[in-house]
Amino acid sequence: MQKEGGIVFADSAKIYIRSGNGGDGHVSFRRELYVAAGGPDGGDGGRGGDLVFEVDPGINTLNDFRHVRKYCAGDGQPGSKKRCHGADGADLVVKVPEGTVVREAETGKVIADMSYGCKREVILKGGRGGKGNMHYATPAMQVPKYAQPGKPGRELYVILELKTIADVGLVGFPNVGKSTFLSRVSNAKPKIANYHFTTLQPILGVVDLDDADGFVIADIPGLIEGASDGAGLGHDFLRHIERTRVFIHMVDAASTEGRDPLNDINIINNELDRYNKGLLERPQVIAANKTDVFYGTEEDTVITLLKEEFEPKGIKVFPISAVSGKGIKELLYYVKGLLDKAGKEHVIFEKEYEEEHQTFADEPYTVTYDDKENVYVVEGPRIERMLGYTNLDSEKGFNFFQKFLHTSGIVKELEELGIEEGDTVKMYGLQFDYYK
Repeated sequence: MQKEGGIVFADSAKIYIRSGNGGDGHVSFRRELYVAAGGPDGGDGGRGGDLVFEVDPGINTLNDFRHVRKYCAGDGQPGSKKRCHGADGADLVVKVPEGTVVREAETGKVIADMSYGCKREVILKGGRGGKGNMHYATPAMQVPKYAQPGKPGRELYVILELKTIADVGLVGFPNVGKSTFLSRVSNAKPKIANYHFTTLQPILGVVDLDDADGFVIADIPGLIEGASDGAGLGHDFLRHIERTRVFIHMVDAASTEGRDPLNDINIINNELDRYNKGLLERPQVIAANKTDVFYGTEEDTVITLLKEEFEPKGIKVFPISAVSGKGIKELLYYVKGLLDKAGKEHVIFEKEYEEEHQTFADEPYTVTYDDKENVYVVEGPRIERMLGYTNLDSEKGFNFFQKFLHTSGIVKELEELGIEEGDTVKMYGLQFDYYK
């Protein structure tokens, strides 16, 4: 997050998101005049709302997320009698600027990259609504007194990172003339002044060429040594160059502030390499600026040194003046050629995070105490199915069934109801004595 002239520019934020809970299924029975024993008619619960991220072209910062940090979709409503379905929860659509990368906060893994073709993404699916008891009537249980609970929604803390979308990244130390250059070659209107860190946020400009397709260039705020370690606003600045396909290194060739242009380029390349090893594999060009203030043969000397150092490495040097316009046309057409050679492939951050689905029983059951018969009663479709395919006469089958009673939480519920050793548990015509 950076601040300029009282305006805060946010390019990262941590927020909490949650999809909606599914509504519970309903337990009820048909009750009508002259109908002696109506069947189950409990309706299903509604679906929980999805948590959706959507690109809004009218937004270019993450400022809104400074004020609101919790985003929850609507919960599904429970079902009701007469087979009535509960209302679905409302989806929540969170608007973000294009270029936003969504990461899981704890691991840093990418959930979605809201750029290029990805304009809308369901980040968290809402919980499924539970089935009402009308679904659970069987020959063995014609009066089911249980319904399926709705599945809970999913929740996450996520990090939003805005990574500027541009073809060309304009990098260099503070006060080397990047803003002046961008204002001359594009439609951008950056602030221009003779002091450090004039630009505290990336500024995009569209470069139009007379007889060729234009391109988007981003003035990346001035880097300093140690930026890759987070010095100054290093990480805030560096994240914006990750999508660019070509770099223009701008240096103060005239050393108006006593800086060494060769050393500046090496420092910046070192910071790029330390931040992301793949960045130095991208094409680069050097814009040796401020040649309009040279005296005599100074320009020839400095430019010769820069060319001897970098052109053998494949990095071409252009002497320019952002003030007078000298050499700029040649530089832009050369950059266009580099872009054409680099191809149209966009830098997209692939999904890394896979949602861990919760494991819990999809099918309902009930654990009750029948004080008339003095027995504990366990019922439900999952219990009925388990008894149907388990051979309780074998030791292995009986041990398997006992383990199921523990892992499903049934034993815990029996204990919460006050069951004691020797008490009887009834399950669909079968009776068991309870012993720990």
